[in-house]
Amino acid sequence: MAESTPAFFKVHEVYKVAPPQGTTTTTTTTLPLTFFDLLWLRLPSTERLYFYEFPNPTSSFFDSLLPNLKHSLQLTLQHFFPLAGNITWPQHSLIPAITYVPGQDSVPLIVSESNEDFNHLCSNLCQVSKFQQLVPRLSISDHRASLLALQVTLFPNSGFCIGITTHHAAFDGNCSTMFMKAWAYTCSQISHTPSMSLPENLTPFFDRSAVKDPKRIAELFAKTWLNFGGENNRSLKILEAATEARTDVVKGVFELKTSQIQKLKKHAKSSNLETKVSTFAVTSAYLLHCLVKAEQQESKKVAFLFNVDCRSRLEPPLGPTYFGNCVAIPLISVEKERIEGSDGFINALKMITEVLYDLENNDNGVLNGAENYMLMVQSVVGEGSRLYSPSGSPWFGVYGVDFGFGKPIRVDVASVNKTASFSLSEGRNVDGGIEIGLALTQNHMETFAALFHQQIETF
Repeated sequence: MAESTPAFFKVHEVYKVAPPQGTTTTTTTTLPLTFFDLLWLRLPSTERLYFYEFPNPTSSFFDSLLPNLKHSLQLTLQHFFPLAGNITWPQHSLIPAITYVPGQDSVPLIVSESNEDFNHLCSNLCQVSKFQQLVPRLSISDHRASLLALQVTLFPNSGFCIGITTHHAAFDGNCSTMFMKAWAYTCSQISHTPSMSLPENLTPFFDRSAVKDPKRIAELFAKTWLNFGGENNRSLKILEAATEARTDVVKGVFELKTSQIQKLKKHAKSSNLETKVSTFAVTSAYLLHCLVKAEQQESKKVAFLFNVDCRSRLEPPLGPTYFGNCVAIPLISVEKERIEGSDGFINALKMITEVLYDLENNDNGVLNGAENYMLMVQSVVGEGSRLYSPSGSPWFGVYGVDFGFGKPIRVDVASVNKTASFSLSEGRNVDGGIEIGLALTQNHMETFAALFHQQIETF
């Protein structure tokens, strides 16, 4: 039997891309982190991979596609220039800040090439280890942390992948997708539009003073980090336990079709749930039920932490293009047996819908109890619960990121490969379905797949 060809991977160039000279401020820009941002200061970065078909020779990539990507990135950064900066925490400052120095700061753009099987990477089941070289890394030390890293990997005669890694303390998933859409828009228009202004829905709003903090929660969160791992600990390094790559797992992609989502909602209605259930609620509850049964963790409790966008829920509300973190993080903690039992789906759904209902109808506002977020998360981790937390959202519209070469055929949230959680996005097919990505051991993946496809048939 002939030996298989070893995987080939080569980095061709690492570009430092900065906004065009004269298009941004000429002085250093400083954006203080809000309490929304500080929650994520030393937690994992977010990694997403966009796969595009490009069945053309290598010369076409380097002569045409790559120059367009580079030039359009430079033009896009004139609107997103703080992303070229870094998070720092000076000794004289209680709260860390994003600092951008014009003429000095830039965004790394790695250009690489691989002979991995492009179609296999875009399939519904693939080894996690095959994605690792496609993900760019942020530059993070005790004293400085970059916000954005990009990588374009060519698969000759097949396609290319754009990898984006973002620092979660700088902006959330909604903003990451907005940046990618702005870059894609600029790239698609670059050949025939003299003025490269962005449409209103893609123009970021960076003013952090718009986030009101009467309870001074930012100072509370900053002090918590200062006392984490020692006194006056201003380290910006990501917690080591959160960066460990799991190489013994596979990535699976599943879809809940619109008809299946409606079936879950109908089953919920027949179980006398008093509140209206959302697509997010039934999807998350069903995944929790299947995952807990498939993994059979030793922990006795299950925790579910999820994000709720607060931009329109604040008083006064923020505009949809506010660029930073702006999410509440409701947390549910429950005995594992309540989720894995025959009524596990309904039990999980009741708890999620109750939390969402309280969030929307609380007289004290969506941020009631926000000052306890960090203690809440730490207590769950401390008690040894199996923590699940979805990444992404079906409302981001990641499959609409078109650079002028067609829409992506796969968008993968690679960061969930480390956190053992799951990602959510809209389905690639335009029918309102939900796409789910998760990384499990081979045995657990087989068990989960069987449950995912069979369990819904019993409802």
